[in-house]
Amino acid sequence: MKVNLKTRRLRNKMHQNRHNMGNFWPVAKKGNKYVATSSHNNASSVPLSVIMRDVLKMVRTTRELKKALNEKQIKVSGKEIRDTNYPIGLFDVISAGGKTYRVILGENKKFKMEEVKDNGTKITKIMGKKDLGKKGIQFNLMDGRNVLSKEKASVGDTVIYDYNGEKISKIVKMDKGSEGFVIKGKHSGARGKILDIIEQGGKHIAVIDAKGEKINVWVKNVIAM
Repeated sequence: MKVNLKTRRLRNKMHQNRHNMGNFWPVAKKGNKYVATSSHNNASSVPLSVIMRDVLKMVRTTRELKKALNEKQIKVSGKEIRDTNYPIGLFDVISAGGKTYRVILGENKKFKMEEVKDNGTKITKIMGKKDLGKKGIQFNLMDGRNVLSKEKASVGDTVIYDYNGEKISKIVKMDKGSEGFVIKGKHSGARGKILDIIEQGGKHIAVIDAKGEKINVWVKNVIAM
């Protein structure tokens, strides 16, 4: 059976060479030549199909995944999903099969599924903000959300976002004493108490006690927990 050019292009968009996967993917580089690609945000995410089949092993095929999605058995950060290649990013929360998992970075710098209690919240970070006067502050979050709130918070602080109530539940300050979790750079996956935040060359560095070793990390690469 001949495959027309339009169909071939569509398939190419949905798959990539396994060797082109991001280093944070929690699957082996060896295996089938091609793997699925996220429908968007491919540079910082793993497609839902890979997480459900190869990591959590809750489905065996894309057809099984489609059936589960159509039956509303799977939610990502409180949202019902229809796209089998929906992008799963850092700190996303997946609810499926009566269990809930949060995506974190392991010490090997790869995504790791951490089973958690489903409390309807997601961890994210304030990347920007804008004062809208009486309406409050618009916070631009790491996961792409824009949230209006009257909470007092700064760029770099962590937001515990209530995705059921669509509001900020808690603010964790990027400050000494907070736990720092490194999400980018050569120390990705390291975590520990923030001992100090210092300025160097116009940028801020967090000094973190990671298992007894003091590491210096750009604040932009750290999230407070």
